Amino acid sequence: MADNMSEVPVVNATVNETAGNATAKIPASPEGMAVAYGSLVIMAILPIIIGSFRSVRYHKAQKEAGEKPETMTSKDAAMFPIIASCTLFGIYLIFQIFSKEHINLLLTVYFFFLGVFALAHIIGPFVSKMLPSSFPNKDYHLIFTQGKAEKKEDLMNYEFDRKDLVCLGICTVIGVWYLVKKHWIANNLFGFAFAINGVELLSLNRVSTGCILLGGLFIYDIFWVFGTNVMVTVAKSFEAPIKLVFPQDLLEHGLGASNFAMLGLGDIVIPGIFIALLLRFDMSLKKNSKTYFYASFIAYLLGLMLTIFVMHFFKHAQPALLYLVPACIGLPLVVALAKGEVRQLFSYEDASEEKKPDDKEKAATKDEKKVKKEK
Repeated sequence: MADNMSEVPVVNATVNETAGNATAKIPASPEGMAVAYGSLVIMAILPIIIGSFRSVRYHKAQKEAGEKPETMTSKDAAMFPIIASCTLFGIYLIFQIFSKEHINLLLTVYFFFLGVFALAHIIGPFVSKMLPSSFPNKDYHLIFTQGKAEKKEDLMNYEFDRKDLVCLGICTVIGVWYLVKKHWIANNLFGFAFAINGVELLSLNRVSTGCILLGGLFIYDIFWVFGTNVMVTVAKSFEAPIKLVFPQDLLEHGLGASNFAMLGLGDIVIPGIFIALLLRFDMSLKKNSKTYFYASFIAYLLGLMLTIFVMHFFKHAQPALLYLVPACIGLPLVVALAKGEVRQLFSYEDASEEKKPDDKEKAATKDEKKVKKEK
């Protein structure tokens, strides 16, 4: 929504509180609106592309290292919309009780540190390559333990070098810029880093798990946008780099523009982790094709464009997942039906969910051991 509604003839919003909210103001200038929304679409799809391919490398590295990736189970996916709803309503109550300025001050400091490390994780490899070979690099190892002697437990075990420190210094400068000026470019750099990290590191283990998660958030988004004013209220109050923004009056006021169109990171990360899963499924087929990734990516792009169109046409806040979820699930499913790979699609998993043996299984195992001993 808009803070200065009298200054803008038409006001609209698209919101999603899964990882943040989004608000959008439709300006009087058609050119400004086209530039703003076109830029938001580009900024939304880039983290999905980059994060998806990084997730493939991340999972491969984990498997080569013998580590089991942390994935979201079906139970986690089913509970997520409930937890998100409680969190959203809790934030709403906090903003009703306490000063918005004080709350946002705490959030700014928190996201300053979080944003610096998130951005350093993304640009670290590029900074290392840009530094000359003559750079006096040295390695460091930071260990923080608790306990004594044989009972020591590592709380922190972090290896880094001087190149990492240079990268961290650059990101800290950007963080201070955001902290002091709250400039939209600094906000976008942090938001972009959060989105890429989210798509890369957050993982679904099965397509069915992704369908449960997206289905639950589909209902969540519709209820909190159309059913109450809670999400829009939080969107107006919450000031943090959990959204991508682009000024609609950039053509008139340049980098000092202040009439922003915004898209919440939840509308990027949640569909993004599902699209990343489909890319890993494509890789598992070893057919040198990315059919399901391209299908889901195109579906996301069309769903996002439809969200913007409906929002503009009806002049009313729209839950983006209302359009993104059916698109991202529907088109890949149609492709699977056409190719006869539905069973393959739903049987694929990145990592098996841990299942503890029940009493019957334990008893059966004991009986098998007894039979072997008798033989």
